[in-house]
Amino acid sequence: MPQPDPQAAAGTPHDVKTAVLVSSGRHPVSGRAGRAREDARAVEMGLSLVGADLSLVHAGDPEQASLRESLEGYLGMYHGLDGGRPGDERDGQLSLLPLRAGEDAVPLLAAWLERSGVRLALTGQRAECGEGSGMVGYLLAERLGWAIATGVAAIERCDAESVTVLQALPQGQRRRLEIRLPCLIAVDAVAEAPRQSAFGPARRGRIETVDDLLPADESRLDTGSAGWQWQPARARPKRLKVVKSTNARDRFKAAAAKSSASGGQVLTDLSPEEAAEKLIDYLRAEKILAQDDQ
Repeated sequence: MPQPDPQAAAGTPHDVKTAVLVSSGRHPVSGRAGRAREDARAVEMGLSLVGADLSLVHAGDPEQASLRESLEGYLGMYHGLDGGRPGDERDGQLSLLPLRAGEDAVPLLAAWLERSGVRLALTGQRAECGEGSGMVGYLLAERLGWAIATGVAAIERCDAESVTVLQALPQGQRRRLEIRLPCLIAVDAVAEAPRQSAFGPARRGRIETVDDLLPADESRLDTGSAGWQWQPARARPKRLKVVKSTNARDRFKAAAAKSSASGGQVLTDLSPEEAAEKLIDYLRAEKILAQDDQ
């Protein structure tokens, strides 16, 4: 299993423009606004890679009461940077892209990335507030024509042409991928934990509103969500494992053992149409997709 090399990223050239797409978070117990957990790991990965030259961007409603508190959590991470690179002592700066109700964040983010000359974008797997579908990264990469890597646990190497990452797989496995730039990386929850947010850098950090990216027309409207019906999410029931052991020792071993996947298929060399059909069949078999859904 590939292991991350902590020294591999230290010699990385820092001429690759890097940015992190951050979102508003919410504490799972208290509900208080703050950093999104996976986005904070993405910021930590970016700071370890390029230091204070890292750019932060958020698309959201500037009138939201808790927005400033959420974004300051990311700006407060600009402390304790070392490595002797010029500019590491700077306070953080975040670009805020105003997003009103019913508008789509993808066109705004794409326009900002193109204007800023970013070649490596980091983000969490999905947001903790709002839709939380995890589709923004895919839609953004499709719009820009970029490559995308999901479930990334670490960045091993980065240069002007490509980036090498470790992708997290089930049961602690890792897979090494080399991706050509520009690309978008979705950081997994197993990535390095983020540093604490310091109060001083958080208050000194600047939030700059960028409102001249796109004209206020229908191109910014999120027409796909117009007919959606919202309801609270429900946890899917877990399948029970039947233990038929005759003694307590065997029953304990069966209960403590890790579950292993069985009955799976490895599909290779499929056309996009065949792969989509296999995926739809699986979703119907798991009753995630109704039989009459197209």
